[in-house]
Amino acid sequence: MRKTHKKVTMLKGEKFMYILILIALVLFPIGTVYTKAVLSESNISLEQMRSKIETQEGINESLSMQVDELASLDKIQEVASSQGLTYNNDNIKNVE
Repeated sequence: MRKTHKKVTMLKGEKFMYILILIALVLFPIGTVYTKAVLSESNISLEQMRSKIETQEGINESLSMQVDELASLDKIQEVASSQGLTYNNDNIKNVE
């Protein structure tokens, strides 16, 4: 007895499906890694920006405290007296 070998042929649709599955199996992990890399980069940028914001807020708070200190009545009187000015309560008028 002779063994006959039948050649298995694939249909065009089957070839197309196998190629699509192969492409999906290759591209899905690559896409996942790329997406995670982009997300990681975005998180790093976000943390750097938060750090800059915190630093700037500290500077702003320090400057605000300096403004309050320089705007105090004692400091104003000190600067006025160093310029030769005097405080005269009779020159102050109240507006209602």
